[in-house]
Amino acid sequence: MTALADPLHRLQTFGAAATSRWPTTERPLADPPPGSGLNPVLGTYGVPFLGHVLSSIADPLEFARRRYDQYGPVSWAGGVGFRIVTLMGPEALETAWINRDKSLSSTRGWQPVIGPFFHRGIMLLDFDEHRDHRRIMQQAFTRAALDGYLTQTSDRVRRTLSEWTPAQRFPAYPSIKHLLLQQAAEVFIGTQLGAESDQLIRDFHDTVRGGQALVRADVPGGTWARGLRARERLERYFESRIAARRQGQGADLFSMLCRSESDEGERFTDQDIVNHMIFLLMAAHDTTAIALSMLVYELGRNIEWQNTLREEALDRPVDSPTLDDLVGYPLLDAAFKEALRMYAPAGTLFRQAIADTEICGHFVPRGSQIAINVHASMRLSDWWPDPDAFDPLRFTKDENRTAVTRYAFAPFGGGPHKCIGERFSYMTVKTVMHSLLRTFRWSNPPGYRVPLTWGTGPTPADALPVDLRRL
Repeated sequence: MTALADPLHRLQTFGAAATSRWPTTERPLADPPPGSGLNPVLGTYGVPFLGHVLSSIADPLEFARRRYDQYGPVSWAGGVGFRIVTLMGPEALETAWINRDKSLSSTRGWQPVIGPFFHRGIMLLDFDEHRDHRRIMQQAFTRAALDGYLTQTSDRVRRTLSEWTPAQRFPAYPSIKHLLLQQAAEVFIGTQLGAESDQLIRDFHDTVRGGQALVRADVPGGTWARGLRARERLERYFESRIAARRQGQGADLFSMLCRSESDEGERFTDQDIVNHMIFLLMAAHDTTAIALSMLVYELGRNIEWQNTLREEALDRPVDSPTLDDLVGYPLLDAAFKEALRMYAPAGTLFRQAIADTEICGHFVPRGSQIAINVHASMRLSDWWPDPDAFDPLRFTKDENRTAVTRYAFAPFGGGPHKCIGERFSYMTVKTVMHSLLRTFRWSNPPGYRVPLTWGTGPTPADALPVDLRRL
């Protein structure tokens, strides 16, 4: 058992014991308006003050599936003084993401979670403002822009993998994170490796960690405080370079955002650029690191699939694949989608109801905090037979395609807020895996099961050790 697995097991045991010690009474979140025909949202608070926090942290997937079995796609649960409405399943997710009556606010939903660290990032904007910012930002994610990023990505991946030293317990997760942070420094910011890049990487890491702090106060030395100071340094870094980037011809994302404009000639303000850069670094790096690491983990457990994907990669001996080349690896594409289904890297998304609304026949009152549970939704047996098994063939066989509906598989969200970097993520993961499969083979230690914690999604709580060997 790993060093972290044992505390996680103790937390799970303690959470279950604490919850069972307190009687819970099922109650409606609020009474529906008379004559509306709507059902109330049912749920229980759990342990006084803490609610169901311990159980949901210890085993978030099983906790969510139990609530779904008991209450269906819409329920509420208590947590640290709040009542959180949880949405699960494709119908509930579609309703929240399409948001036809504009009753759900992303800005207000995310503010208490990551607002101080990713203030006014694209995901945290609402309605017309979000639409307008997205139109400008889209210029940084065109096919031509992605081709430019891919050229730099391929070079960085090959250089970094050549430096990996095979070992019996190679730390896969921190190695993948470091690779992708280096890529982000070059491709997103346009800085060369060195002291400047190293400081950016440290500040970015502390900013992300700040949003995950349990003690959410500016206490000197605390995770929250370190995150706030790191955010301030990132702001100063980007602010001081915007003028030069506007005048230059750089192909990195930072330079592209400085020069981007919509068809109507709208451009970002300096503060917009700072906010979007800090958010995009988190969104592109953290979620991609989770997805790639969990795919490495599953291929270390499923050696037959690893060998199959290696044969596919070796059959097309391309050192630096283009976007067109990456389309030619259908089995790798299916394996990546399966890893996304099992370990949604943006596992929970947040909203707040700014008006009374209806979701799946339930009355959700104004002011409700809402958690869109993407991770557990893609692990429901209603839509995915044997949902905990790694089976990429779900995405290749015609008879399985009925399960792959628009919102039963939605790791990048949907509607107006669908992740703008989806193609960038696919490009990055498939490029890294293409080189990794052609350079190494790996397996997990006997009996090893990765302990998971919760970051932006289900995240390895240890170094994800693998027995790594060169081909």
